[in-house]
Amino acid sequence: MRLHRLRVTAFGPFGGTQEVDFDALSAAGLFLLHGATGAGKTSVLDAVCYALYGAVPGARQSPGATLRSDHAAPDTVTEVLLDLTVGGRRLEITRRPQQNRPKKRGTGFTAEKAQTWLREYDARDGVWEALSRSHQEVGEEIGQLVGMSREQFCQVVLLPQGDFAKFLRSDAEARGKLLGRLFDTGRFAAVEERLAELRRAAEQQVRTGDERLLALAQRMAQAAGDGADARDWPLPDHRPGEPGLAEAVLEWAAVARVGARERLAVAECAVTAAESRQAAARIALDDERRLAELQRRYADARRRADDLAAAEPRRAAVRDRLDRARKADLVAPALVLRAETEREHQAAATAHERSRALLPPDLAEAGADQLGALERQMRQELGALDAARRAEARSAEITAERAELDRQARADEQLLLDAAGWLASWEGDRRRHQERIDAAHQATARTEQLAGRLEPARRRLAAARERDALHARVAAAEERQSAARERVNAAHEHWLALREERLRGIAAELAAGLRDGEACAVCGSPEHPAPARATTGQVDRATEEAAHEAHRQAEAARAEAERALASVRERFAAASAEAGTETLAALDGQVRAWDAEYRDSRALAAGLHAAREAFESAEREHARRLAQQREADKRVSARTARREEIDREQAALERELAAARGEARSVAEQAALLEHRAGLLAGAAEAVREVEATAQRLKDADGRLSEAAFRAGFDTPRAAAEAFLDDRQQRELQHRLDEWQREEAAVADRLAEPATVAASARPAARTEQAEAAHARVERALREAASVLAAARARCAELVRLGREATAETRRIGPLREEYDRVARLAGLTAGTSADNERKMRLESYVLAARLEQVAAAATARLSRMSGGRYTLVHSDARGGRGRSGLGLHVVDAWTGRERDTATLSGGETFFASLALALGLADVVTDEAGGVRLDTLFIDEGFGSLDDQALDEVLDVLDALRERDRSVGIVSHVGDLRRRIPTQLEIVKERSGSEVRHRSADAGE
Repeated sequence: MRLHRLRVTAFGPFGGTQEVDFDALSAAGLFLLHGATGAGKTSVLDAVCYALYGAVPGARQSPGATLRSDHAAPDTVTEVLLDLTVGGRRLEITRRPQQNRPKKRGTGFTAEKAQTWLREYDARDGVWEALSRSHQEVGEEIGQLVGMSREQFCQVVLLPQGDFAKFLRSDAEARGKLLGRLFDTGRFAAVEERLAELRRAAEQQVRTGDERLLALAQRMAQAAGDGADARDWPLPDHRPGEPGLAEAVLEWAAVARVGARERLAVAECAVTAAESRQAAARIALDDERRLAELQRRYADARRRADDLAAAEPRRAAVRDRLDRARKADLVAPALVLRAETEREHQAAATAHERSRALLPPDLAEAGADQLGALERQMRQELGALDAARRAEARSAEITAERAELDRQARADEQLLLDAAGWLASWEGDRRRHQERIDAAHQATARTEQLAGRLEPARRRLAAARERDALHARVAAAEERQSAARERVNAAHEHWLALREERLRGIAAELAAGLRDGEACAVCGSPEHPAPARATTGQVDRATEEAAHEAHRQAEAARAEAERALASVRERFAAASAEAGTETLAALDGQVRAWDAEYRDSRALAAGLHAAREAFESAEREHARRLAQQREADKRVSARTARREEIDREQAALERELAAARGEARSVAEQAALLEHRAGLLAGAAEAVREVEATAQRLKDADGRLSEAAFRAGFDTPRAAAEAFLDDRQQRELQHRLDEWQREEAAVADRLAEPATVAASARPAARTEQAEAAHARVERALREAASVLAAARARCAELVRLGREATAETRRIGPLREEYDRVARLAGLTAGTSADNERKMRLESYVLAARLEQVAAAATARLSRMSGGRYTLVHSDARGGRGRSGLGLHVVDAWTGRERDTATLSGGETFFASLALALGLADVVTDEAGGVRLDTLFIDEGFGSLDDQALDEVLDVLDALRERDRSVGIVSHVGDLRRRIPTQLEIVKERSGSEVRHRSADAGE
């Protein structure tokens, strides 16, 4: 990686735009970066780091810090641009951090997001091509090309001597943190942590299994109860995780099951004895209950016999009442007839009273004949009104006809108004229809014209698209053809070189085939006193032929690349000829415009048929409106004559109706009044006749009732009516008599039972004593059964829990084995295992190998800077109570002793830290994929050196330049300004720092 140019604007201490030409500085190989304290020397390195990674080194990336210069004007944008070559590609990175800028409208500031641009230089065309503006894409691209993280870059390219001096004096823990960041050994720490997590998880699983076993043991202890065997054999006192716990629990469970089975056998014997006692007590109880029941039946029968004797008077009364009711049944038809007749007479009288209330007072006492005569008179008057009704109906028809004529007149009047309005606008409508037809004709012509232009334009647009697409393919094909040509030249030169080398050693090749006594193929001599010998790296015939074959294949590839290039160029030329010189955007815009105009013209032309139909429809409507206007005028004249005729007819009818209506408003009303009065008179006459008829029928019914009561044996009709009972009442009395008879028979049967009579002669039954004795033995049986059930449940529970304990023991067996294996591995990688003699963690072991590589690379430079006195060696010895693996010692060749790097003096520490930094840069570079670093920076530490030591250090740094590297020294040491002519000076000003380039030939 080589830096070419750096441009910073409003960044750090730089208020304006400053540019650093690294190509000019690198030309000398070694340059000095100096300036006053706080001028911004480190800010130049921060800008390089920010351009590459979007952040400054971690020590200066404090929270809340801003990269924008306080000296910058408000409208100046903070920006960093870096031009560099990395991975064989010339790139330009531009970054702008998040910053506030003045608002374009109004006052105040607005936040502007961070921005990134990445461009690549095309050497063939001499232009910069944009690659990306995405932060993520740019970061990934730079990370892949550089091959280092930001922390690695800051340690490898920006070598901070102070940090490495601390590294030399720090303990193993601090060294491990720095090396871990540089060599990305987090995966080994993750392995340690993962194994520790697995160990904790396995331990937790084993402890959980043991806790479940102990819980099962506690449950078995609860199930076994507090027996003598439980007191003699207590639970095991093991804790979760202790060995032997499972065996102890299983052994205790077996003992508990044996004791439970013994108690079960005792409980079964006790239940058998209790059942025998309960059966005997049950038989005695049943005997006493049967005796008590017979004695109760006898006493109940005697009580019921006494009740029947006391109820005999009531029984005779019921029988007499039933006999009188059956006699009254003979008078029932006369009673029913008399009641119905009385109801009819009452209804007729009520109707007569209602009709009298509707008659005038002078007719209230009129008889049926008088009322009938008045009704007939009113009927005659009603018949005389028929002619008047017909006249009134005709008058109504005339009124309806006049209303219809008025409605028709209004409709014709509106029709005439509409027709006049429509006809008044006819000329304008006719003109608009004609204009629409003309416009459609013009659009049809325009559509045909545009259709002829569009097709060629579309072909040119397609050709332009193909031309632009083929342009990139032509460039790619040219690059492939050029690369193929270079490969052919290289293969040809390689083949010729091998051939020339083989010809130089052809004597040795021929000598290899010589045999004693056989003639030489060159000179023919059978003697070979001094045959040529093959030298190291001798080229044989197979190697030359392989190189020749590679040349032929490269030549074939070049020919194929040239054919592909010619094909692409031919297609590109054809597309360019078809498309012309216009751009794709111009052709696309022209086609879009013509296509839009074509669609509009086509849509307008499509309306020609509709416009013609609309015009024809309008002409038909014009003719229809004129016809309607003429017809309406004719109807107006006819209606006027008809209205005069019906007016005369209605006047004559009105004179006739006035005489017929009388005081009523209409003939119908007068007829309704007469009809109502006739109806009232007819109803009143009918009511009088009905009252007289029902009174006569009531008198006849009273006579028949008196005769029937006498024949049935009753003194009066009232006595017969009082003795009458309906069927339901008679059934109830008969049912009572039947019940008394059945009760009497049942009591006689029970008093005749021998067992009942015999039980009544025995002493009273002792049921309570028998029940108490039975309850005692029943309770004893339940207690024995409860003990037996508990014993059975205890045995079943202990068996079930024993199975669970056995299954749990089998389940945690593999878990315990897994835990033992993982615990051994975790202890070994964590450095806590006894097998790990040096107590070295896995990550420390890997870092120790890296540190050994760094020490070996640093020793080559330290030996030169110290005149062969010092070398760095890695040590894996333990220091005190700490862990081993990251020790670093220095070997003094003058004394032959090895000592810790913390004992070095200030100048010696600078030698060692510089050598360590350069060695670390080499190792990290190889670790990152071998990316070549052509620009390095070394920060401070030179003030502790004397003149000779400074010369030796500069010789080492100058040796880096021999490999086409450039080294920048960041230092305050004044003597370096004399020794290093090429300088980059940072000058502090009130408006911000400035950058000045100095060289041996020129000033600034």
